[in-house]
Amino acid sequence: MEKLREVGRPVVRVDAYDKVTGRAKFTDDLCPKPCLEAKIYHATIGNGRVVSIDTSDAEKEPGVVAVFTCFDVPDTCYPVAGHPWYADSAAAKRDQADRKLLDDRVRIYGDNIAVVVGEDTVACDRALKKIHVEYEEYPVVYDALESMKGTNPPVQDRKPDNIVAHSLARTSEEDLARAGYKTVEEALEDPKYHHVKIHAESREQSQVHIETCVSYCYMEGGKIVCVSSTQIPHVVRRVIGQALGIPWGDVRVIKPYIGGGFGTKQDVHYEPLNAWICKQIGGRCVKLELSREELFWDTSGRQPKTFDIECSYDDEMNLHARKIVAYSNTGGYVHHGHALVLNSVNSFRWLYHTQEVATHSEAYTIHTNGPHTGAMRAYGVPEGNWAAECLMGDIAYDNGWDGVEFRLKNVYTDKFVDEFTPGGVIAAHTCGIPECVEKGKEYIEWDKKKAEYANETGPIRHGVGVSFFVYKTAVAPFALETATAAVTLNQDGSIQLQMGATEIGQGADTVFSQMAAEAIGVDTEDVHIVSFQDTDVTPYDSGAYASRQTYVSGTAVKKAGETLRRKILDYAHYLHPSAQGELCLRDHKIFDVVGNVVCTLPELALEAYYNLGAANQLHAHETINVHTNSIAGGCTFADVTVDMPLGKVTVNKIINVQDSGRLINPKLVEQQIHGGMAQGIGYGLFEELQVDPKTARVLNPTLLDYKIPTTMDLPDLKADFVEKPDPTGPYGNKAVGETPAISPAAAIRDAILDATGCKFYVEPMTPQRLFEGFKKEGLI
Repeated sequence: MEKLREVGRPVVRVDAYDKVTGRAKFTDDLCPKPCLEAKIYHATIGNGRVVSIDTSDAEKEPGVVAVFTCFDVPDTCYPVAGHPWYADSAAAKRDQADRKLLDDRVRIYGDNIAVVVGEDTVACDRALKKIHVEYEEYPVVYDALESMKGTNPPVQDRKPDNIVAHSLARTSEEDLARAGYKTVEEALEDPKYHHVKIHAESREQSQVHIETCVSYCYMEGGKIVCVSSTQIPHVVRRVIGQALGIPWGDVRVIKPYIGGGFGTKQDVHYEPLNAWICKQIGGRCVKLELSREELFWDTSGRQPKTFDIECSYDDEMNLHARKIVAYSNTGGYVHHGHALVLNSVNSFRWLYHTQEVATHSEAYTIHTNGPHTGAMRAYGVPEGNWAAECLMGDIAYDNGWDGVEFRLKNVYTDKFVDEFTPGGVIAAHTCGIPECVEKGKEYIEWDKKKAEYANETGPIRHGVGVSFFVYKTAVAPFALETATAAVTLNQDGSIQLQMGATEIGQGADTVFSQMAAEAIGVDTEDVHIVSFQDTDVTPYDSGAYASRQTYVSGTAVKKAGETLRRKILDYAHYLHPSAQGELCLRDHKIFDVVGNVVCTLPELALEAYYNLGAANQLHAHETINVHTNSIAGGCTFADVTVDMPLGKVTVNKIINVQDSGRLINPKLVEQQIHGGMAQGIGYGLFEELQVDPKTARVLNPTLLDYKIPTTMDLPDLKADFVEKPDPTGPYGNKAVGETPAISPAAAIRDAILDATGCKFYVEPMTPQRLFEGFKKEGLI
C-alpha cells in the first residue's frame, strides 16, 4: 500500500480542544437571550381530522405573543427527507411532498396541529393547556399487513391502498433456464436440496442523540436566517423555501457544532414552521426546541420491518436459492419511504450469493398510523442483516456446521464486481472479508471457545457467535452525488478549507483537513477548516448521510487541493523563472528538480497577496459528481453469558473487524466503530420504541423507559481493520461511519443460539422475549 504523509495519520481531532473545554458553540449556545419561544400543540388522537380549535383562552395567557393553528398556515405540501433535489423536481414533489407546517388531518398520535409563541416556555406551556380541540376520529391501524388491506379513509389520499411503494427483483428467466428451472420457487422447492423458511422481525429504534432538535430563526436584510442543529443545511434551505413558497435565496441556514444526529437530523423537522412563525411576527427571533419526549415520537426512528424468508441449500454448504419478502412500516408520512427497505433486501441479497442460482427479492413500504420513521445509522441495512444472519445461523446450527466456514463459502468476493448492480456501479472492487474473519476468530478464540462451551448444562450457559455484513458507500447510482470544496492559501502559508459537508461528531472536519493537506503537500496542522456551515457562503453539499462524506466530499477536497497545489507551483515559477525543472512542495518549502529550495511557502504566500505587479489570492473551488459506489464489509464476533431464568444476556467480549479500504485516520475510525457497536448492542438487546396498537401512541418516550446501553452494560469494545485500498475512493477509502452498527445484534443472536439452542427472530431480544423463548423450549 502506497505510503502517504497525512492520510493515515492518527492526528488529534481538529475540534477536540474546543469540545473538551466547552468552548464549542452549539445551536442553543448561540441563540440570543432572551428570545421568543415556540411550542407545538400535538394531537391527542391517532387518526382523524380536526373539526375546530378554540385558542381564545390560550391567547389571553400572560406572555403569549401569538397562537397559530392548522387553519392559519399555507396549504402547501413539502418533502422533509434529507435527499438531494433533482432536475425532475415534479417527480420528487409528487413522491415525497406530504407534510404541511401544521395539518388538520391527523395521521399519527401527536401530529402537529397548532403552535404557541410566547415570551418564555412557561407562557407557552400554560397556553398549550388552554387550547381546546374538537376531532372527528377514525379507526387506528398500526399493523402494516393489516393496513395493506386498505383503510377508510386511507392514511394518505394519494395512496388509497396505503402502499407507498412495491419493488420486485428476481433472477431472469434466461438465467433460471440455464440452471434448469422455470421459476425461483421451483429452485427453492427442488427436492435435491434442503428447504427452510423463517419469519424475522425488527422493531423501531430511536437515535437518542444528546442534543435535541433545535433551531432559531430571525430576519436580517430581508432574509430569513435559520440556525439549526441539522445534518443537511443546504437541504434545509431548499425545503424552507418550498414550504413557505419563497425563493430559496431568501433563506439562509447556519449549522453550528452539532451534538449528534444518527439520521434524525437528516430530516427537516421544524425549521420550516419556525421560519414561517418568524415571518408572521415581524422577523423577531424565535427558538423552537423539541423536548426529549417529542424526539421519541415526533422525529423519525428506524422503520419496523418484517421478513418472510425461504432458502434452499445443499450438503456441501452451498446456498442454492433464496427468497425474501419484506414489509416496512413507514408510519403516517413518507419521510425516507421505500429507500430504507430497499437497502434491507439489497443487503440481504448482496451479502451471500456466491453459489446461488436463483433469488427473489421483494419489498413493500406501507403507511400506518404509527409514529414517524426515517433514516437511522446504516439506513435499513441492520434490519436486512438481521434477516440474513438469522437464516445463516439457523442453517449452520441445524446441520452442525461451523458458522464461520459456512458463511465464508457463500459470502461475496471481489470477483463479483458486476453482481451488485448492472454495470458494476456498486461494486466490491476489493474484499477483505476472509482477513477480517481471521482477526475476529483469533480475538474471540473461536475454536477454543466452541469446544469449551459445547456441552454446558444448567441455567447459565456461554456461547460464541458471528455475523458478517456488507454496506455500500454513498447513494450513487440511485441518487445524485455531488459535493464542493474550497481551499485558499492564507498570507502566512497556512490553508483555509471550506466544506458544505457537515461535521456531526463523527470527525469529518479532521479527515477533510488531512485529505486537503495530503493533496496540497502541507501538514494537517496547517489546515484551518471552517466547521460552521452557512448556506450564504459555504460551498454546496447535500450533507452527512450514507457514509458518503469521506468518499464523495473527500473527492472534492482532493480535487481542490490538487488544483491549489498546481496554482502555488505555477506562481512559484512566475516568481522564480530560473528555477530548474518541475517544482514540488513539501515541508513548507518549494523545491526545484535537483532539490534546491526555491522559496518557502510563507514567502510565496506573502508575495501572492502583496506583489505590486501580480497580486493574486491563490485559491481553488472545485465541484465534483461521483457516479461510482463501493462495497465495504466485515464481521462481528461475540462471546456471551446467558442467564436463562433471568432472561439476561451479558456480552463478555465483542469485536468488529472491517474492510473500509484505506483509513484516513485510524484513531477516528476506532472511535466510530466503538460508537456503532454500542448502538448495535442496544439494537440487539434493549432498544425498542413501544407503540400501543390500539391508539398508535408511543408508550416509552423517555430515557427512563426507553432502554439504551450504558457503560455498565457494555464490555470493552474491540475494533480492528483490514485495509484494502479501493480504486474508486479519493485515497482508497470507502464506507466506515455506519458499518459498525450493522452486525452486532446478529452476532449476539448467533452466540445465544450457540449457548442455548434457542432461535430468536425478533429484535431486540429483550429479557421478556428471551424468557419466553427459553420457557417454550423447556430450558426453564
